[in-house]
Amino acid sequence: MAMIVVCILLVLAGLVAVVRWGGLTVQPPPSAPDPAAPTDQPTVARVVRCYLWYLAVAVASGVGAGILAAGAGGRLVMRLLAVTAGPDAQGRITEADEIVGRISVDGTLGFVVFTGLFVGLATGTLYLLLHRWLPAGRAGGLAYGALLLVVAATRIDPLRRGNPDFDLVGPGWASVLAFAGLVVFHGVLVAALAGRLSRAVPLLGAGPRAIAAHAPLLLLLPLGTAGLVVAIVGAGVVLASQIPAVVAGWRDRRSVTVGRFALVAVAVVAIPGFASAVVDILGRP
Repeated sequence: MAMIVVCILLVLAGLVAVVRWGGLTVQPPPSAPDPAAPTDQPTVARVVRCYLWYLAVAVASGVGAGILAAGAGGRLVMRLLAVTAGPDAQGRITEADEIVGRISVDGTLGFVVFTGLFVGLATGTLYLLLHRWLPAGRAGGLAYGALLLVVAATRIDPLRRGNPDFDLVGPGWASVLAFAGLVVFHGVLVAALAGRLSRAVPLLGAGPRAIAAHAPLLLLLPLGTAGLVVAIVGAGVVLASQIPAVVAGWRDRRSVTVGRFALVAVAVVAIPGFASAVVDILGRP
């Protein structure tokens, strides 16, 4: 019971963050003196600091939302579905080798931490990559949550068609409503936290505040391959920033229109698969 109370408090903290900061858009990195660079050509040092700034905001907002929404919220949803499944489901083993109806401290902590780290890192990074193509304000968070729902939820989790747990817990309509709401909430919370943190995180420097603000980057160290990917992408960003044509194309307002059109196209293509998976889950007992 204590773990459920903790999860409820974490979700409530996420809801407060959404209410307070949901209308904030991501601001660009704070200005810093760069006297060695022309006005249209940033130095390598400036690009590296900005890249690390975006990465710190992405990691902190993603992991924060992962713990408060996907982690704690996911645990509450699973508890709800275990209750609504009825007595026949109690004690049965889920795909993750958990026992339906039993809440353990170790299992809850493991789920919240694992989900918060991996789901959070992925969704936080994705949001920072896509935010310039999303609507401003609260609509941007909702759009991002809807995009996660339509594109990822039925193909990865939590509404994956092949998940045998939907044959254990339910009913199907409760599973769809609860998990769909959770995915959208997670997307909105990522956007809210990113908007707030973009106003608080300074560029990396020698000061203790700047170093502490980039401490979330340490979470990437145990991930091995992910850390290597981050380094490779960073090197690519630095190289691209030194090519005037690439910089001009990125700053061109038409690139925003193209990006938004691409996101809409991806969502439209994903809708049939999403609808098919939802219908399948709804048809389960």
